[in-house]
Amino acid sequence: MKDLFLRAARGERTERPPVWLMRQAGRYLPEYRDVREEYTFLEAIKSPAVAEEISLMPYERFGVDGVVMYSDILTVLEPLGLSYHIESGVGPVVENPVESPEAVPEDYVDVSEEIDYVGALLDRLDASLGDDAATIGFAGGPFTLASYAVEGGPSRSHMGLRRFRARHPEAFRDLLDMFADVVADYFQYQVEHGADVLQLFDTYAASLTPADYREFLLPLHRRIFDAVDVPTIIFVRDMGGSLDVLAESGADVVSLDWTVEMAGARETLGDVPVQGNLDPSYLFGDEAFVAEKTREVIDAAGDSGHILNLGHGVNKNTPVESVATFVETAQSVSR
Repeated sequence: MKDLFLRAARGERTERPPVWLMRQAGRYLPEYRDVREEYTFLEAIKSPAVAEEISLMPYERFGVDGVVMYSDILTVLEPLGLSYHIESGVGPVVENPVESPEAVPEDYVDVSEEIDYVGALLDRLDASLGDDAATIGFAGGPFTLASYAVEGGPSRSHMGLRRFRARHPEAFRDLLDMFADVVADYFQYQVEHGADVLQLFDTYAASLTPADYREFLLPLHRRIFDAVDVPTIIFVRDMGGSLDVLAESGADVVSLDWTVEMAGARETLGDVPVQGNLDPSYLFGDEAFVAEKTREVIDAAGDSGHILNLGHGVNKNTPVESVATFVETAQSVSR
C-alpha cells in the first residue's frame, strides 16, 4: 500500500513493514523472460508500454507495496552526451568514456527531452497504481555514474576513477558535480511524472576513502536530495562502518546491505528510517528458512521506520516461491 510505504519512510509506526525488492522485476520471473525474448534490454526500457508491463509484474504476482520503474541507472548518461550499450557477458559498456580532464562534460541537455521515455513510464505507473502501491523512481549516484563513465564499464576496484581522482582532482570534482546536477534535475523530473519515492544508488561510493567521501560526495548527495520533496532513500554498499555518514546525506531512509547487523544499525541511526536487509542468498533456502530469516529482520528493525527489502538485488536464479514467501511473511505481520 502506498500509504503504508510513505508512513514507514517518514519514520512512523506501521501495522506491518511495507515490502518490495531491489531488482524485483527481472530474470527470476518467467513472465519477464518471455517478454525479453522479444525485446533487448534497451528496447524494453525505452518502450513505455513494455517497461510498464515489466514494472508491474512483481506487483501483480506478489502484491508488493512499492513498484520500482523498470529502467537503468545509466539512462542519465544520455543527456550528457555519453552513449552506452549492453554487451552480453559484460554488462553496460560506455562507448565514449571520459579518458581525460578535457573529456569531462561541461553541460547537458534537458532530461525531459533526452530521456522522455522515463517520464512516460512513470505517468503510466502512476495511473495504474493510484493509491494501491508507491511508485518508486531512482537514479545512479555521482560516484557510481562517474565510475562507469571513466572505466567504460563495470569495475570491481574502480581503480580507473580513483586514479583519475589522484591525477586530476579538479576534473574529478567537476565530473561529480556535473553528475549531481543532472541527477537532481532527473529526480525533479521523476517527481513531476508521479514518482512517490526516489532511491539514489551510489552503490560503489564506499570505494572512496572516508575523507574523500565526506569532501567530494556528501555535499552532492545533500544537493540531490534537497532538490525534491518526496521521501528519498540512499543505498551505498559496504558502508556498515560509516552509517553515520549516510545519515548525514539528507536522505529520509538509509538502505542497508546484508552485511550490516540490523539491530546495531538501528541503534547507530536512532530515529532515521531504514530499508533492508535480508541476505539475497537466503532466498535460496526452503520456505521455512526464508520465513524465519525474514521475521528476524523484521523483529530486529522494530515497528517504526522500516521498509523491508533485501540487502541487494534479487539474484537471477532465485526461486519465485522464495520471493513469494518473503513478501507473504511481511504481509502476515500484525502489530
